[in-house]
Amino acid sequence: MSQWLLIALLAVPAVTAGVLWGLPAVLGERVAAIAGSVVSGLVLVGSVVLWWDMRRPHCPCTYEFVDTPASRNLPGKLLPYAQTDVSWIPQLDVRFHLAVDGISMPLITLTALLVFLCGLYSIKITPRIGRMRSLIALLLVIETGVIGTFAAADLVLFFVFFEIVLIPMWLVIDIWGDHHDRAGRRRAANTFILMTVLGSALMLLGFLLIHRQAGTFDVAFLGEHPLRGGHGIALAAAVLIALGLAVKMPLWPLHIWLPDAHAKAPTVGSVLLAGVLLKLGSYGMIRILLPILPAATTTIAPYLAGFSVVAIVAGSLACLAQTDVKRLIAYSSVGHMGFIGLGIATLSPEGLNGALYANIAHGIITGLLFFLAGAIKDRHDTSDLRAIGRALYARLPRIGGLLTYACLASLGLPGLAGFWGEMLILLGAYHPADALPRATFVLLMVIAGLGAVLTAAYFLRLIRNLCQGDPAEYPSTAFAVDLSRIEFATFAPLAVLTVVLGLWPFTLLNEWMTL
Repeated sequence: MSQWLLIALLAVPAVTAGVLWGLPAVLGERVAAIAGSVVSGLVLVGSVVLWWDMRRPHCPCTYEFVDTPASRNLPGKLLPYAQTDVSWIPQLDVRFHLAVDGISMPLITLTALLVFLCGLYSIKITPRIGRMRSLIALLLVIETGVIGTFAAADLVLFFVFFEIVLIPMWLVIDIWGDHHDRAGRRRAANTFILMTVLGSALMLLGFLLIHRQAGTFDVAFLGEHPLRGGHGIALAAAVLIALGLAVKMPLWPLHIWLPDAHAKAPTVGSVLLAGVLLKLGSYGMIRILLPILPAATTTIAPYLAGFSVVAIVAGSLACLAQTDVKRLIAYSSVGHMGFIGLGIATLSPEGLNGALYANIAHGIITGLLFFLAGAIKDRHDTSDLRAIGRALYARLPRIGGLLTYACLASLGLPGLAGFWGEMLILLGAYHPADALPRATFVLLMVIAGLGAVLTAAYFLRLIRNLCQGDPAEYPSTAFAVDLSRIEFATFAPLAVLTVVLGLWPFTLLNEWMTL
């Protein structure tokens, strides 16, 4: 039953996307949004059922983190629960191998949740350009590609699903992006597709090098029989794969596509881009680099940690200079993904647990932030802080309060979801794997800690500049509509999950670590 449910998680949104494209226009745009919400809701229910069944005692899907890169029990090694494994391209030894476990299942559920909320949001909040049937169909294709990537247990299949996501997101940015700046949204879309395709090409070259050495693309087999060498072809494969995945995360200096893509994308595009697409890169590092190329990953780990820390500081400094709320949130994602990169690079139980946890927390919190930024932009027809003005508490009290709540969660306030990932990552940097230079990682931990302070500074600055002030200075927007029912229904699940994961972190941590 679980095997068929896993296939359904991919087939249902893909088939629905095709049906929506074939529907006659007379059925109306709202019908498409409702259909997308229903179908994505079914996918969400299916993912929760599969995850719940996987948590039963018979499932071998928890991980005992062993603090040595040479161990076969490295986190990321596939311990499958639901599987589908059939021959696909026998001449190339490529299989249609799907499998989920305790690492992939939370990300699949997060994807299903965010796509469902985007569909729900689109029922009432429609883009000015219209064409809702095509937009919802593209969102469902993105859902198929992302879930497929998280479930792929063959390197070529991973690459195929990884690529499926790119064209739909390019179209979402280019067609439904900022209607005030057509040239800008087209430039943002083109930069996004060119950078990510370049990263994908590098990643594919790394996969081919792995096949040359191991003779297979199967992730489960490669996890049991990793490439042990830390130099030569193994190192070249690790560098290529790390570069390709770093573009998607993105890490400095490969992040140049991200701010414009977020700023020009429609609200639902920004939510999915930050909430799930960035996770494809970090997930790939944990699933592919660590278990398949352990020694080579140990060799490049200090460099990955260094670039990650630069991303933390550079992203925070860029946020302090922003005058556009969507660009500020985009640059904050660079910093937060930098923390995740640092956690992965520590190769330690604490750091890797923190990276896995921060992946989920960032998707929830940043998804909420982009929904709120979209709500503010809908009411002011701009995301420029100077044009929006101040006193959001007085003009839009519910939206202003939720924005403050999301900002506090994102800066790592204890008791909310953003705290635990960063705390564990810093602890992991203080106790990196034995094979790594501890003094270097302690120094990087200190710099990353300063980046966390800068994170608090720019979010508190945003709250002060946007939410506080005299409402009498902005009479033209004094009676703007506050939180609507459909917005409340969309934002509430993310707000609730933020505090639930903040107060009960082992809801997720128990998926990855046997204590």
